[in-house]
Amino acid sequence: MCVELHDAELQCEADECRGKIISLLLGVGKLLSEQNDIVAALDSLLSYMRRHMGMQRAAINLLHRESGHVFAYRCMGMTPSEQDRGVYNVGEGITGKVVENATPIVLRRIGSEPDFLNRTGTIMLASDKDMSFICVPIHLGPKVLGAISASRLYRSDAALRKHVNVLSVMAQMLAHAVELYLVENIDRVEWEKRTRLLLSQLKERFHPDNMIGISRPMQEVYELIHKASPTKVTVLLLGESGVGKEMVANALHYGGLRPGGPFIKCNCAALPESIVESELFGHEKGSFTGASFRKGRFEDADGGTIFLDEVGELSLAVQAKLLRLLQERQFERVGGNRSIAVDIRIIAATNRDLAEMVAQGTFREDLYYRLNVFPVIIPPLRQRGDDVVALAEHFMSYYAKEAEKNITGISTSAMNLLVRHNWPGNVRELENVIHRAVILAEGEILHAHDLPLALHPQTSSGKGQPPNLENRLASIEYDMLVETLRRCQGNMSKAAEALGLTRRTMGLRMKRFNLNYKQFRQGG
Repeated sequence: MCVELHDAELQCEADECRGKIISLLLGVGKLLSEQNDIVAALDSLLSYMRRHMGMQRAAINLLHRESGHVFAYRCMGMTPSEQDRGVYNVGEGITGKVVENATPIVLRRIGSEPDFLNRTGTIMLASDKDMSFICVPIHLGPKVLGAISASRLYRSDAALRKHVNVLSVMAQMLAHAVELYLVENIDRVEWEKRTRLLLSQLKERFHPDNMIGISRPMQEVYELIHKASPTKVTVLLLGESGVGKEMVANALHYGGLRPGGPFIKCNCAALPESIVESELFGHEKGSFTGASFRKGRFEDADGGTIFLDEVGELSLAVQAKLLRLLQERQFERVGGNRSIAVDIRIIAATNRDLAEMVAQGTFREDLYYRLNVFPVIIPPLRQRGDDVVALAEHFMSYYAKEAEKNITGISTSAMNLLVRHNWPGNVRELENVIHRAVILAEGEILHAHDLPLALHPQTSSGKGQPPNLENRLASIEYDMLVETLRRCQGNMSKAAEALGLTRRTMGLRMKRFNLNYKQFRQGG
């Protein structure tokens, strides 16, 4: 946490203050002239602002001239996600106005200025709004290159003016170095920012807390992910096809030690046996007719993670080579005799019973034990209870947005069919079912008749005929009764009036569908 300095502490002797600033100027100048290290120079300034000026937050903002965006390049007192949000158009917010007009702006109290956008989200407490904000431009003549911004609590205007002058001097001193840096690195800076933002989004997307599933079996999976992610342990994902093994592999990689490293996915079952060894390990030029040099998947994953899906489909010959890689982290390309070392994490997955395959002699026992260091069993959807409801609503929202349809919910009868289904294809089957239903839907609600025939009890063992008009009308009537009773909290008189029915007719229709007003009062 930054130390807040009282103004009395700032009223130091003139020689002492001058000495500190001169030391800063000498240090920054040396880093720029002798080492050409602008990053270290900027960090030195930020450190001075924290230690000797008492700033709680500060940023060196640079202007990307092609896009017109002003972005926070180096920061102090902000998290990486807060830094990523600190992007402004020229003229937008206080920072954007400073860059646009090339003149400093000083806010005595942040909370009193409507133009302060708080885009980074760092101003959250009531006390934060009492802080002052300083923003001075970095410019060479009329050419603005960026801005230095900082905030802290001040008790006197004299101390505030003093710090404005210090930052203005530093901005002028840094201008030439910043211009040179932007000319040499502008493309790389933008790429780094985009990569960092994408990585932050990926880490958030695949964080276990953002994975869909509240059932007890999935909570146990999340706990294992939390424990395995910050290690380099080999993980074996076990479960039926379609349960989401690839999603778990993503969570392990992006929550791991090297989320910025490569993440190579390889479906072993999709590779023809004749080329699987070459695909995984690469090959040398001339290793077979017409062969040119090619790196394999393991080399591509160096410094990151490789995900071997359906690892049980590998031949015994490839299994032997994979075993050596797991033991020594070395291998040879096809047709080569030079050992290649790689630093990778291996995540394997299969829907087969590897222990049974070992007993049958179709999978190497030593490889099995090498892979089975940290097994994670992902439960099938039929064992995950109410996760069906959460997943169905998620897929509905996703595909409704993709299809640009205003679909707001799933009817009770349709949800009942979804919950009762056994889901042999697991999450993948559920996703396909909801995707199809969204395409077929004609209103704002997904109804039972939008779902495939296999989910309807009357056709699951029947002749495969589509539901007739009477069944469809009954489904719609049931949905309307349930939704109206729920909205009216079981009040039959209000529900009947809303539907344009008499109370007696309402009672008869409820009796037909075995509905009781009490269940809606309790639910309400």
